[in-house]
Amino acid sequence: MKYRDKIVIVGATSAIAENCARLWIQDRSVDMILVGRDATRIERVAADLKVRSPQSEIQILQAEFLDETAIQATVDGIVAQGRVDIVLIAHGSLPEQTQCQDDLQACREALEVNGLSPVLYAEAFAKHMAKADHGTIALIGSVAGDRGRKSNYVYGAAKGLVTRYAQGLQHRFASTGVKVVLIKPGPTDTPMTAHLKGQGVKLASVEDVARKIVVAIERGQSVAYVPSKWKFIMFVIAHIPSFIFNKIDI
Repeated sequence: MKYRDKIVIVGATSAIAENCARLWIQDRSVDMILVGRDATRIERVAADLKVRSPQSEIQILQAEFLDETAIQATVDGIVAQGRVDIVLIAHGSLPEQTQCQDDLQACREALEVNGLSPVLYAEAFAKHMAKADHGTIALIGSVAGDRGRKSNYVYGAAKGLVTRYAQGLQHRFASTGVKVVLIKPGPTDTPMTAHLKGQGVKLASVEDVARKIVVAIERGQSVAYVPSKWKFIMFVIAHIPSFIFNKIDI
């Protein structure tokens, strides 16, 4: 029997993750586990994938995203079914910066779901992949993590955590069979950014972003800005001197 890749998607109900899943099953059969908090939404995603690829094995798993004990148990249970080839950690939310400034609970939740939770999931999978000396961990960060800006610095701080963590994980697994891919999307046309679209912000198509993410993961690329133009945009923003940057309204 031909070996089929085992792919785990944490945060499988996100628009980017769902489109990545569709690409993975497009031309091949896979064993896929969809992890999410909302059972109804995960079932909807799974039903769509099963129609697109009846030969693939699609499993759903409702899980906690903020409890470290539950996260470890979830990951241990997944790995007990067989080694994982690819894990895409894609969950998150886009908080309102002003709400985070006025409400410390909202601030904490934004930091936890966008920064701490992805790191805990990655670390739980890393433990098993280290033993197997096999697998790819892909984390979705954001260009917002490259420099703190007044418009979204709480979200940016969480994604900055993901960036530093991914760099350390890459260093840990250098010269091993485990690969770590950090993905940094720019503003993307998803339900999470609907309010930005209403403000006239230009957004990349989710299909194009997902396509580039899948390619980066298949290549084991260390860092992938999607679209690629954001690598140059953020390089400029990150290197603007503070005395100039502090006068810019971004």
